[in-house]
Amino acid sequence: MALALALAFSAADRVGAQAGGAVSFKLGTFEQNGRTFVGMVLRDTQVVDIARGNAAFEAANGSAPKLTAPADMKQLIVRYDAEWRQRLGAIAKVVSSAASPPAYVVPVNTLRILPPVRPSVQLNAGGNYVEHTDGIAANQARQGGPAPAPAPARGGRGPAAAATSAPGIWERAANDPRPENPYLFQKSPSIIIGNGDRIVMPRGRTNIDFECEFTAVIGKPAKYVSVASAADYIFGYTAHHDVSDRAGRGDRKMGGSDWLIGKNHDTFGPLGPFIVPKEFIKDPMNTRHVMTLNGMVMQDSNTNRMSHNMFELVHYASNILTLNPGDTIAGGSPAGTNIERAEPRWMRAGDTATCTIDGIGALTNPVVAESTVSTR
Repeated sequence: MALALALAFSAADRVGAQAGGAVSFKLGTFEQNGRTFVGMVLRDTQVVDIARGNAAFEAANGSAPKLTAPADMKQLIVRYDAEWRQRLGAIAKVVSSAASPPAYVVPVNTLRILPPVRPSVQLNAGGNYVEHTDGIAANQARQGGPAPAPAPARGGRGPAAAATSAPGIWERAANDPRPENPYLFQKSPSIIIGNGDRIVMPRGRTNIDFECEFTAVIGKPAKYVSVASAADYIFGYTAHHDVSDRAGRGDRKMGGSDWLIGKNHDTFGPLGPFIVPKEFIKDPMNTRHVMTLNGMVMQDSNTNRMSHNMFELVHYASNILTLNPGDTIAGGSPAGTNIERAEPRWMRAGDTATCTIDGIGALTNPVVAESTVSTR
């Protein structure tokens, strides 16, 4: 099953690789021999050291504008449209047509893959897939909790929504059939880890869950952004594993809801492995994403099943706070989590968790018991 998924996603990654004559690429942050650098990923196997590749390109093309290499991903994002989109495309063509890899190209499997970006703000959508929220309600009913409320049908049909507008933040259309407005919460940027880093099970906590989420990376300062223009403020997309603690806080204070406990343990924010610039994602709102645990499929969905799409989430968030380049918004979890299952399979030490998103790649992390060792 895992091999079949890998082949399917690999084939999808190749679609449009030469669209419009441009060579598609991904972007990441890497470490080699103690040095951290921003790289361009080609064919998921080669990494172009952007600083060194650019130096070689300028040496071979004396009339090319002189660009200062980005020190980190945020710098690259800020200068991408004005400088680096065209330059990276030119370097990618040189590498793709070379008889052998230039000296500034290294195999990806020789590098440590770091989180592609360190956002100042990391937002996650809650309850954004109908099947996920319905599954939670149904499982609560099985366990003797409240019966699930019927969700309105897709395509604009169903009972009228009871929700109202949130003035200045979310203006609700009169014919909007969705029962709720967008919901976003924050995860601390300090808990972000990269591909291959260890998810650490907190001591004393056993109900640790998985959530594979399609994630937007902001490309420029965004405040009071309309839904129609939101795509212009997105730089690209990546994968996020929203690791979650479902064991609760032990009392009913604030209704028993505690997002610090539930979402913000150390290492509960895998991000990556790479960022794909938006021009290389064919349709962000029709993108498959799959969560596997030890190769077993636990979630398999598509962004077209979101209640509120990524552009609505950018609009909603920007009406509350200013989003800056490198900030992230995760689109929420699809169905399949353990809080929907009559017989849950919680993550535990020894597991391997993989969130794979079509066109982006596989974000894989081993799961370990808490100890004093590094999270790597």
